[in-house]
Amino acid sequence: MPSQLTRVYLAGAVALAAAVAVIPVSRAQAPAAATRDLKLKGDRFAPLTWNELSPAQRTMAEHLLNGERGGLNGPFNVLLRSPEMGDLAQQFGAATRFHSSLPKQLNELAIIITGRYFTSQYEFQAHHRAALQAGLSPAIADAVAQGKRPTGMSKEEAAVYDFCWELLTTKQVSDAHFKAAKDAFGERGVVDLIGVMGWYSTVSMALNVDRYPLPDGQKPELAPLKLP
Repeated sequence: MPSQLTRVYLAGAVALAAAVAVIPVSRAQAPAAATRDLKLKGDRFAPLTWNELSPAQRTMAEHLLNGERGGLNGPFNVLLRSPEMGDLAQQFGAATRFHSSLPKQLNELAIIITGRYFTSQYEFQAHHRAALQAGLSPAIADAVAQGKRPTGMSKEEAAVYDFCWELLTTKQVSDAHFKAAKDAFGERGVVDLIGVMGWYSTVSMALNVDRYPLPDGQKPELAPLKLP
């Protein structure tokens, strides 16, 4: 009969062997559990995979995946290249898109005006749909796409259009257009307009530099813009 000391030794050896046997399985499963399909797209900036991301890039990706966007479409494959800046930028962008003091319809109008100015095809197409869903008139959206001042706008729509288009094209805002925007939306609304234009200018430039592809089967909606 084995002694009690021998039995204790054998039991410990069996437990150790069982623990060691589990280690290769756990290591084999860990990468698979951490891997995810980010569904990134790009042209000049090759789409990154989860396993290629640095810790800072993974932090930014997690914030996007778990945030209000729920994904990384658009400029984020580009912005991941500078993840500290990119993460701050995406937070700013979420504030301008989802938490503006402006009604969604008017905020989307400001976005498509900015996309039209930069001839950012992907941005304009995505937010053209969003603007219509928010209640913007198709005739207004179509006029913006053509680079024309829409007719039949409400006072609030005209205030957004005139403020945004003048600021984009002249880099200044007249007293009349400033007053119209302030009267319609207050000082916070004016600042929110500037903010959403600033974010979507960054988005437009990132997409244009990357030559970001449109979804399969879609053609560009915007012709080159002729500015005076």
